[in-house]
Amino acid sequence: MFDTGPPSATYRLDNPAPLLLLHGWTSTAALNWYRCFPALSDRYRVIALDHRGHGRGIRSRKLFRLEDCADDAAALIRQLGCGPCTVVGYSMGGPIAQLLWLRHPEVVRELVLCATSCSFAVGQRPKALTTSWLAATVALSATPPLLRDLAMGCAASRWRRSHSASEWATSEWQRHDPAAVLQAGVALTSYDASSWIGQVDVPTAVVLTQRDTTVPPARQRRLADLIPESVVVPVDSDHRACVDEPQLFVPALIEACETVREPSRVRLKLTSDNADSALEGSKP
Repeated sequence: MFDTGPPSATYRLDNPAPLLLLHGWTSTAALNWYRCFPALSDRYRVIALDHRGHGRGIRSRKLFRLEDCADDAAALIRQLGCGPCTVVGYSMGGPIAQLLWLRHPEVVRELVLCATSCSFAVGQRPKALTTSWLAATVALSATPPLLRDLAMGCAASRWRRSHSASEWATSEWQRHDPAAVLQAGVALTSYDASSWIGQVDVPTAVVLTQRDTTVPPARQRRLADLIPESVVVPVDSDHRACVDEPQLFVPALIEACETVREPSRVRLKLTSDNADSALEGSKP
């Protein structure tokens, strides 16, 4: 778990609430956000966690559920006493952010949804692949932890070569629980919030990666269309914009955060002005 930035932002009325950063599938908080941390922590208090089965995240014998990840995030906010937060979800972090609003609305002040959608449902042909993934997770769950660690070590070596990754990035990726990560992929492909996402009642921005081939821009646009009064902030990049092109992504992310916070600032200003008026009226 990362917690950095000016802590006074939590308590001062003229500063925004903390950012809670939720990473994508097969990533970790560090891998997903490391290019964003410096610019964000200069402005905000920033909190980021690893989801279940990912990196340093919770290990559980239970089947991976996006709902449990949302509950974990809510528990962290309450433990830190820092809510409500501006919740920023990237890719798989988007559904977790949406579920966090649905299940724990008191901890969500604003939403920023990046390179994500409200539906990852797949067609009939990929469902066969989903079934094979489920079978693989059963086999992996029955495998002793030592063997799973060895398997992840081999997979990490191949991943490093194919991505030209650094030793640090490889060590982060190698921390995953392979069974949980596969289960997360299954959970993601069956996620569909289309029936209730229109009920979101907090300021929301969608950071839309315009050249995304993982989460098609049309799905990202549909997410924005379904959420009342949401704002779209486009980025001319692909799904890995946060890592590969931070010079494009980080300014867009900051713009999105500032945009969704503007209504809160107006409410705070009105509250402050009303309080000043009341004080003026009470003077002799």
